[in-house]
Amino acid sequence: MAASRIVIENCAIATVDANDTEYASGYVVVADNLIESVGAGSAPTGLENVVRRVDGTGHLLTPGLVNTHHHFYQWITRGLATDHNLFNWLVALYPTWARIDESMARAAAQGSLAMMARGGVTTAMDHHYVYPRGSGDLSGAIIWAASETGVRFTLARGSMDRGESDGGLPPDFAVESLDDALAATETTVDRYHDASFDAMTQIAVAPCSPFSVSTELMRQGAELARRKGVRLHTHGSETVEEEQFCKELFGMGPTDYFESTGWLGSDVWMAHCVHMNDSDIAAFARTGTGVAHCPSSNARLGAGIARVPDMLKAGVPVGLGVDGTASNESGELHTELRNALLVNRLGAHREAALTARQALRLGTHGGAQVLGRAGQIGSIEAGKLADLVLWKLDTLAHSSIADPVVALILGAAAPVTLSLVGGRTVVEDNHLTTVDEDAVARSTRTEARRLARITAAG
Repeated sequence: MAASRIVIENCAIATVDANDTEYASGYVVVADNLIESVGAGSAPTGLENVVRRVDGTGHLLTPGLVNTHHHFYQWITRGLATDHNLFNWLVALYPTWARIDESMARAAAQGSLAMMARGGVTTAMDHHYVYPRGSGDLSGAIIWAASETGVRFTLARGSMDRGESDGGLPPDFAVESLDDALAATETTVDRYHDASFDAMTQIAVAPCSPFSVSTELMRQGAELARRKGVRLHTHGSETVEEEQFCKELFGMGPTDYFESTGWLGSDVWMAHCVHMNDSDIAAFARTGTGVAHCPSSNARLGAGIARVPDMLKAGVPVGLGVDGTASNESGELHTELRNALLVNRLGAHREAALTARQALRLGTHGGAQVLGRAGQIGSIEAGKLADLVLWKLDTLAHSSIADPVVALILGAAAPVTLSLVGGRTVVEDNHLTTVDEDAVARSTRTEARRLARITAAG
């Protein structure tokens, strides 16, 4: 059967390929779920079975955005504990999170995914680590929501086995035993992980953090991931308090602790990595360990400024993350493109920290690297999956910015005229085509109120 083709033309294009190739006016041809060709000027003539032509005049075409760290369930606990540091914020919110059930997880995932997809995310991930006893099939609910929304998705199946009675932060009834966590994680991998080129769902092994997870869960989790051939994810070096915790409990800093448990490697990525010294960065570069940079959340919780320019210079793979929407209430990735550039210019490198094009690379190709999918997504190149976003830049908001990449990164959030995931339309004229946004909003409000009532009742 002949391939169905979509032609997008007359738009500026930032390919984010190895050479950062850009076209002031160019085209992309999509054949079924793949990018068939990309170039300057008009699309080739004589193309067969063209089912749609899109005039991209006044637009910028980029690879779809890739989110590398999130906690979907937090969508229904936004706007709480707004003046706390990380540890106090966790202590304040764990009693609420520990009461999340399957219906809440599904609604929260729908809200998180809808917000990201509408803002240009074509590949999302969720680090879900709260599995209260008797809460239902939380992983299945989250994966269902991602499938319904139509984005590519990695579920980082998290876990916690260090509750309050063992010196951890989460309530005891919100943690799993070591054996239960490992067994449930392996079952999730076996049931849902797809290793194929065009996979829509993948699974990573993801114990939560050094202060909520035993050393044995870290070590055995790494062994499980490598036995199953999946990636590993956790939080790392987020705050000064975490570093002190690791030194007091383990006699070493976070990076050395991670290395001692098998948690450095090209199949690993960690969220935040704010407090990294030169030796830590060198260890990540040497091992190919990736970083999910979450500038808005880091600022919201007062965690600090990650040394992203130094990481990039050393060769550390870096992508962008929204982080949970209880510490990033906007919940969309364009904010992270902008804040990655702005926040890092407050650090040691000042105005030379990051460029607009480096920020775009973090949110696209960098994220694909971190998720282990740079061969399939993250740049506009023939043979890659047709995950593309067409940004509208001819409105008042961007009318006097000549450089379209600068307009996208530093300007107001640009409307998404078209978002494709594997050639399938997910966003059209700034609205989702796959789900009813108003229905999702109603559902998330209902579940947020239900959770608040349950928490208040104790």
